[in-house]
Amino acid sequence: MEHMALGGYDIFVIMLYMLGIMFMGSYFGKYVRSSGDYFLAGRMLPWWAIGMSLVVSDIGALDFIGVSGQGYQYGIVVANFDWIGCLPPLILAAFIFAPYYWRAGIYTIPEYLGRRYNQWVRLIHAILWGLFLAANLAIMFWATGLMFNEFIPLNDTFMAGIPHAVLGGLPWHYGPNWQIMLWILFIAVVVGVYTISGGLSAVVITDVVQLVIMFVGGLAIIAVGLYQLGGIGPLKETIYALGPEYQNHFKLFLPADSPTPYPWTGIIFGLAFVLAPAYWLGNQAIIQRTLGARSEWDAKAGTLWCGFLHALIPILITVPGLIGLALYHGEVTNSDMAFPHMINKLLPAGMTGLVFAAFMAGLMSSVDSALNSAATIWTKDIWQSYFSKDASDRQLLIMGRILTFVFIIMAVLVAPIVKEFDSIYQAIQNFLTFIQGPSLALLLLGMLWKRTTGWGGLAGILSGLAFSIGMFFIHRHLLDTTGSGLFTQTDPFLFIAWWSFVGSVAVTVIVSLLTPPHSPEKLKGLVYSPSLDSPEAQAALERRAGK
Repeated sequence: MEHMALGGYDIFVIMLYMLGIMFMGSYFGKYVRSSGDYFLAGRMLPWWAIGMSLVVSDIGALDFIGVSGQGYQYGIVVANFDWIGCLPPLILAAFIFAPYYWRAGIYTIPEYLGRRYNQWVRLIHAILWGLFLAANLAIMFWATGLMFNEFIPLNDTFMAGIPHAVLGGLPWHYGPNWQIMLWILFIAVVVGVYTISGGLSAVVITDVVQLVIMFVGGLAIIAVGLYQLGGIGPLKETIYALGPEYQNHFKLFLPADSPTPYPWTGIIFGLAFVLAPAYWLGNQAIIQRTLGARSEWDAKAGTLWCGFLHALIPILITVPGLIGLALYHGEVTNSDMAFPHMINKLLPAGMTGLVFAAFMAGLMSSVDSALNSAATIWTKDIWQSYFSKDASDRQLLIMGRILTFVFIIMAVLVAPIVKEFDSIYQAIQNFLTFIQGPSLALLLLGMLWKRTTGWGGLAGILSGLAFSIGMFFIHRHLLDTTGSGLFTQTDPFLFIAWWSFVGSVAVTVIVSLLTPPHSPEKLKGLVYSPSLDSPEAQAALERRAGK
């Protein structure tokens, strides 16, 4: 694919944006005086900032590149990941889970599970989500490297004007992977500076700015693309004319025997019933914003505000894939490069820098969220719980910053592995598949069923993990996937999520019924009650006040 050299104005806009975000985020470092300030922004976040931060924490480089690429390849069916996959679980989170998490005064989801079940469940969940967040960081870094390398390839021509003494022996000429890695190092430094210094408050405030930039830049490329095509009608006609394999590109639900990863059965059972609620109810990077809310009302309102904004996201990230297919079918061989190719071909100087800044806004917000959340989990649930139970608040703050730096280094080193997957978007779904089903089972049963026991939760999370890994292994190595059936022909992550959830629920219920129940005293404030005046709700408020 032909590379596009960005103009001087484009590069100026991009660098101005990145440096501005870095310095603005770093500014909030002066307000970080305790671990509570670092991990939960001093529990002073307003609803409007929470909602905007939640959106850009979920939508990043992965979505601009990955979802538009899936839209290019499969059509608007991937919009379900933002409509069915966000709106219903956000309503559930706003009125049940977010208020109880907030009242409990917790720092992390594993901390809640530890109180509800036992410390073994807390440890396993913390390790799993810590590893996932590290893997997610690596995927986002790789997506960034791809994007930068498409626009500013570090080839001999580009490097000719830079003194050799500055570059030393950097092997940019050894291949595109080295070029991508150099850009990954660049973005790691920019995001790392303000995340390490400012903590969650820096993350949320920069997210607010980045949401505005992301919407403006995303709408710009859609407007130019539709103008080139002549509108929505010509867009559909052009895609339908490409052949019979594109006749389902404007269908939200595909047949059960569809050879894509997104048949309607997988969308309903895997996405709507498991992956989506697990993500919005139990993802530390998401829940951490509501944990830092200044009031229970702000936690609820922020979650609902996020749902409203999220309804617009498929327009920004799915439609560009369809426009790219209509305009450049045959030119793009890797669907993940559809979005970069559109920017390359469609936009004039200056506007390219704006859209690239929108891409960077999504990337940086997702990266800083994952960094802060991973550091919170490993500091509170692992380091403090098992290595330094009597750590002072100052020590927790220092360890949080150290672990943030460690996660950056890990993500940079792991990033090249992402290229082994056929699609960036499916790579993250496969990582999520292993833990989402068991996590949701424990959260739902723990919050809504008093009879669930610690041994039941431990058996449920271990069995669910075994189910998901086992099914993934069987599909990849033992099954003939040329036909239809339990798994789709290409990638079964939606079905694996569903069946691992069902298996985990079954094991948790059976073991819980066979083991002694928890005392009412232990469960106070940890199990949902619809009445704000109930003993459980009052216990949750007392527990928070005690924090």
